[in-house]
Amino acid sequence: MTFTMLKNMPAHGGQVREVMQHFPDAPQPFVDLSTGISPYAYPVDYVEMGDWTRLPEAEEEEALRQAAAKTYGVPSPDMIVAGPGTQMLIALLPLVLKVEHVTIFGPTYSGHEQSWRNAGIDVSIVTDFQTFEDSADQKDHVCVVCNPNNPDGRRLSVEQLPKLLDRCARSGSYLIVDEAFADFESETAMSLLPERGLIVLRSFGKSYGLPGVRLGFLAASSGVARQMRTMMGDWAVSALALSAGRQALADATWLGQIKTRLEADSIRLNDALTQAGLVVHGYTRLFTLVRSERASDLWIFLCRKGIVTRAFPERPTELRFGLPRSQEGWTRLENALSEWALCFR
Repeated sequence: MTFTMLKNMPAHGGQVREVMQHFPDAPQPFVDLSTGISPYAYPVDYVEMGDWTRLPEAEEEEALRQAAAKTYGVPSPDMIVAGPGTQMLIALLPLVLKVEHVTIFGPTYSGHEQSWRNAGIDVSIVTDFQTFEDSADQKDHVCVVCNPNNPDGRRLSVEQLPKLLDRCARSGSYLIVDEAFADFESETAMSLLPERGLIVLRSFGKSYGLPGVRLGFLAASSGVARQMRTMMGDWAVSALALSAGRQALADATWLGQIKTRLEADSIRLNDALTQAGLVVHGYTRLFTLVRSERASDLWIFLCRKGIVTRAFPERPTELRFGLPRSQEGWTRLENALSEWALCFR
């Protein structure tokens, strides 16, 4: 298999079976390191899930939004939108925000570009922060930034975001901050709400290790939030997601304990990658991005070992590694990286 065949691979992490069909001799079970999902799942109490034979009540969604507002430090639950994953919220934003052009601080999560282009909106991708900041002066405009960024962990500081938001506000434009990986950060854009023009996205499944629940949040002015909820209609969030979200968001102790474990895991992962001769370009507590001239060869090598990482056909010198979910996964990854270093460095 050649690296050029990656162009036909899934657009996002996951979908391991689709990837591994090209490696029929790889050992199983496969080790999926292609996502930035926490290996530690929140221990949902299924007894509290309630009756699945009825539709969720409005007060149950209200309770979830109240829990999210409290956890994220948002002034009012009216500013919170709960949806079936942040990808759905991202896809709906072009229908709520009537703008003519969008500037995205890249390279970053491709779902943002795809959603705006699908809506027929002009999109620019810039990699220089000054250029990105200057774009905020345009009217009928949206600036999009992921913070921390996926896939390289790049961060805008608490000093940079207010200045950027102020320029957007003066021109009547919007600033969208995707904080999918911000649950373990000390500074977030949520603290800037209810500033006009600010929209913040927050994932649930990544930090709480429950991606199959399909739950995500948007925080914005009450007006924008109301428009988004109207767009989604009734019962947008399942009974499972409503209950799991309420339980997990209320458990700050658990999240703090997991943060400590993830810090140790991140150090272990970065040490293993560095010892294999790979250059760590950036990271969060949930993933690490490396750069290597032989990244394509390494991706194939690891797939043949039954280990799937996230490759980027448009940037063939980069690979992103998530965290193993078990000791067996760690052993297989560390052994594979040691073999790679021995044979190919």
